[in-house]
Amino acid sequence: MRLILGSGSPRRRDLLAQIGVVADEIRPPEIDETPHKGELPRPYCIRMAAEKAQAITLNAGEVVLSADTTVALGRRILGKPEDANEATRFLRAMSGRRHSVITAVAVRTSDRLWQRDVVTAVKMKRLSDEELNSYLATNDWQGKAGGYGIQGPAGAFVPWIQGSFTSVVGLPITETAALLQAAGYPVWKGASS
Repeated sequence: MRLILGSGSPRRRDLLAQIGVVADEIRPPEIDETPHKGELPRPYCIRMAAEKAQAITLNAGEVVLSADTTVALGRRILGKPEDANEATRFLRAMSGRRHSVITAVAVRTSDRLWQRDVVTAVKMKRLSDEELNSYLATNDWQGKAGGYGIQGPAGAFVPWIQGSFTSVVGLPITETAALLQAAGYPVWKGASS
């Protein structure tokens, strides 16, 4: 069985590698990620993961893994910031508050789709102007939902989470391994050799 990773995220590749899973091919899908009017963060995230998996053409014997990570501040979706100004707005809005990080995972074969989503509560400390500006200067905010990555310099801004650390990074590894196994992919094939 060949594993297709329907994501260009290096963080997702790294997380899979932690359990010895290496994709045979990487095929990031091209889809419209615009939220529907009034769409809430969790249903949006679940829809994105499924649409990404469905957008990839599979050959016989292939399984695709796709995911979407969304930062939610209440009912508001904080996606990947377009520029440093938007990243600033996102980080200021989360400063001193709790928010949710939702990662939805979809695994698909030619005839079936398996899905899970994980919601993690994250507390961000109150950010000083110096902390915010120094962080923005690292450019670590680029390409990250909510404008930060917990596994990078912004980890210093997060004193507390309740849920899955790997989900906040971009792929809940426990749930992902279970979905791959459900689809017939031998996750632990190399563990005993």
